Amino acid sequence: MTSTGADLLVRGLSDSGVPVVFGLPGVHNLAAWKALAGSGIRLVGVRHEQTAVYAADGYARATGSPGVAITTTGPGAANTLGACGEAWASGSPVVVIATDIPTTIRRPGVYRGSLHEATDQLAMFLPVTKDALRVGDASALGDAVRWALDTALAPPSRPVYLEIPTDLLSAAAEGPAAAPEPRPLPFPSDDELGRAASILSDASRPLIWAGGGALRSGAGDAVGALATRLAAPVITTHMARGLLGSGHPCAVGFPPHLPEVGALWDDADAVLAIGSDLDGMMTQNWSMPHPRHLVTVNVDPADAGKNYEPELMLTGDARAVVEGLTPLVPERGGVDELAQQLGSLRAVARAALAADEPAAIEFVDSFDAAVPGDAVVVADMCIPGYWLAALHPVSAPRRLAYPMGWGTLGYGFPLAIGSALAGRGPVVCVCGDGGFLYACGELATVAQERIPVTLVIVDDGGYGMLRFDQRHSGDPTFGVDLLTPDFAAMAASFGVKSDTVDGLGPVFSEALTRHVAIDAPTVLVARAALDPPPTTSPRWYRRRT
Repeated sequence: MTSTGADLLVRGLSDSGVPVVFGLPGVHNLAAWKALAGSGIRLVGVRHEQTAVYAADGYARATGSPGVAITTTGPGAANTLGACGEAWASGSPVVVIATDIPTTIRRPGVYRGSLHEATDQLAMFLPVTKDALRVGDASALGDAVRWALDTALAPPSRPVYLEIPTDLLSAAAEGPAAAPEPRPLPFPSDDELGRAASILSDASRPLIWAGGGALRSGAGDAVGALATRLAAPVITTHMARGLLGSGHPCAVGFPPHLPEVGALWDDADAVLAIGSDLDGMMTQNWSMPHPRHLVTVNVDPADAGKNYEPELMLTGDARAVVEGLTPLVPERGGVDELAQQLGSLRAVARAALAADEPAAIEFVDSFDAAVPGDAVVVADMCIPGYWLAALHPVSAPRRLAYPMGWGTLGYGFPLAIGSALAGRGPVVCVCGDGGFLYACGELATVAQERIPVTLVIVDDGGYGMLRFDQRHSGDPTFGVDLLTPDFAAMAASFGVKSDTVDGLGPVFSEALTRHVAIDAPTVLVARAALDPPPTTSPRWYRRRT
């Protein structure tokens, strides 16, 4: 039986171990839908192309494997760009496959007005992807999809765009093709490792700063072992939350935006930054002082040195480099004392937060009491999400997803769909009323596909963060208050169990406990308002002079 380009596309996905794809059909990609129907790959049909990429991103963040989204041509492809940007900024290995108009009617450089035609569809994706490829031969589709998956996953991981003229999907094609050989990663010299070990060993107060690159490389155990040898506190960025687990004696557990944690950076005489670009959101727009000694570990040297110039740069995969460095560092001792110091630090910081924002701390405590440690928590760009990203104890890597990143509002609910299909435990998504409405149509998806997501909508009647920004600036609130629907009735109209509570205290916690225990999609609406945490820019305690 003759294979088609669509057959090779799907075979390439299947041979690469892709179990699920997210997408929306269109007239140009129906041949791919036909091929998927005869495969073992689960196709989850969403209600908007942007949410297809968010869902693929959620799967990638929860598993570390590539997430795949398939869309149609022109507006369908363009609808994915915001989600591609979030995946790019967050280092997520996402593959976006989109069709284009047929090769038989395309004239390079000429817009002819064909259905869904763009003058250069691929060019739209170049700023928000690691690489992009337009396929010109149906027989190359198997190779192309394997290339896209491998490229997206190869460090530094980021999204890849694959464009297929629609007529190639139905064209006769030959295969299979061989998978590409992985390219070796760089690794520091013995001299560089020795110099790094000397800097860290000579320091009286070493500090480890770990970012998303450390998490994506699976470096948690290696970082924990090195921190133990150095008796060094470990500050993790939002992208690396859970890297050491919540019980490791060297894990600080709180963000550097709290003065008590920021003092660890200020007092350190040597900082080892692993898999981080020391971005503006984590450093309060680079107002943290330059360390006396800074050593970086990063697979991308440009990324490692673009914000704070390191004394020494170790270029390579985070896990491999840290594993090579650890035996060169003498055992320092003092881990028990460090654990006690960090416990006291957290208690002082938490008491200050509770005095300043008691309602927010009650919310965090209520949430943590209801959500099991093996849950994946997805926090949207909303004030409750900011509090969880800062303070929720994350038990293991890949159990918190947060859009930092681009900071894309509305990413939470669709991203939770992909997270739920990763099979890593219950998924709880926290959205605001404004952000949820970006993708409220995905209630149809979770209902139809029976995807077990617990969706928490905190309804404060508008864009609470922007309302705070206006008040903080002394301006009257304008354009930030929203007419919101009856969210529980909306969910119920899709056959999704829903409840509404007032506040974020004990009643909320009891209701959330019940919802998380249900192996089906549910919606819990909480009518409440909070002020933002110190991790948000209006409340940063540091300011650049």
